Amino acid sequence: MKHVYGVVPSRRLGRSLGICPIPFKTCNYSCIYCQLGKTTRMTNSRYTFYSPEEILNEAENFIKKYGEKSFDVVTIVGEGEPTLYTPLDKIVEGIRKLTHKPLVLITNGSLLYNTSVRKEVSGFDIVMPTLDAWDEASFRKINRPFGKLSYKEVLKGIVDFSREFNGEIWLEVMLVKDYNDSIEALNFLKERIETISPERVYINVPVRPPAEKGVEIPEKSRIDYARKLLGATSIENLPVSNFLSSESDAIKAVIEIIKRHPMSKDDIKEFLLSEFNEQALEKFFSLASEKYNIEKCSYHGKVFYRYIQRREKR
Repeated sequence: MKHVYGVVPSRRLGRSLGICPIPFKTCNYSCIYCQLGKTTRMTNSRYTFYSPEEILNEAENFIKKYGEKSFDVVTIVGEGEPTLYTPLDKIVEGIRKLTHKPLVLITNGSLLYNTSVRKEVSGFDIVMPTLDAWDEASFRKINRPFGKLSYKEVLKGIVDFSREFNGEIWLEVMLVKDYNDSIEALNFLKERIETISPERVYINVPVRPPAEKGVEIPEKSRIDYARKLLGATSIENLPVSNFLSSESDAIKAVIEIIKRHPMSKDDIKEFLLSEFNEQALEKFFSLASEKYNIEKCSYHGKVFYRYIQRREKR
């Protein structure tokens, strides 16, 4: 499937049926910690990249085949920033007709200053924006926004949305060693978070290979300090379930997940052996890097595989 993937295990949401409405690596940030690598298509302009009907047909086919019991939530999440897609409200309306499960949006929150965006995402049950920075300098250092997008308007957009939204806001903070984990930085973040008043705050750390070298996990003592200061939950302390795919081809099944969620070698082994067989496992590891757009990389002593875009040969 092109737009629907998973089910992916989420530490925050349980079993998540993912829907991606945008092309690969289309975003208005190029975060230093991004697990999908550097952004290749940066824009602040919104488009109807695919028709709502095309996306909803895939979702309907999955739900008909596997049933609602196969997932806990439906998550709109991009291989970049999903609010660059319009009309998101049409996707929300369509999904509501297919399932009664909660509908979640994972977003960097950057376009919530736009009243049209706020209106389109008002129908979600849970919206999960990101806040890693506390001022313009840290914003440009960590998130590296496109064009004239400013920290002030991004923060104001999230605050304004939090006051209008009838669902729940679960805010995520990605902590990166020596970037935003100092006592001073965390105190500033606390002040910003208090203006948003989210229902939940989650602390995440870069546990998968990041876009840039030098991006590291903070010391455990500092993560614990941040968790207490911000009244947050550390994502790594939450349980996780197993991957599931609607693809019948083993290689395609792994690729559809890796495009949105890099997997460790152990994760791939567990997934292929549970969903397919030993032959599928051998085939993937023998051909992955050579034949498919998959990159093998190491991070903190673990081997990961992630999807990459190769330039077409002329």
